[in-house]
Amino acid sequence: MKPIPTFTVAEYQLLRNLAKQSITSSNAKDMDLLNGELDRAVIIKDGVIEKNIIRINSFVTVEDVSAKRQMKFQIVLPSLANVKENKVSILAPLSIAIIGFKEKDQVEWELPAGTKMLKIIAVENLSDN
Repeated sequence: MKPIPTFTVAEYQLLRNLAKQSITSSNAKDMDLLNGELDRAVIIKDGVIEKNIIRINSFVTVEDVSAKRQMKFQIVLPSLANVKENKVSILAPLSIAIIGFKEKDQVEWELPAGTKMLKIIAVENLSDN
């Protein structure tokens, strides 16, 4: 069974606004997927989220289960995305696939390279909310 994502009120609102403002013909499917995840999410008060839940600015290690390949990156706002620094936009398919989930969750997601099973290995959040 697919895990349920968790967001703070502020992050939920930010993601809803980003999805609405950023939709284009080329990313409409991804924004629909993000909105679908937001629709089924658990929303909690700001400041009381568990430290191992992936949020904007989280440092994340995920594993492509079939390829047994790990990736380490930070999820950031679109304006801060930088491939050379391993900073991935929150609106990128990989980020949409895992935002709101926590360590040890496994998520099946449709990425440009095909359907992947992603296991969240580690999550580091530098702030408390």
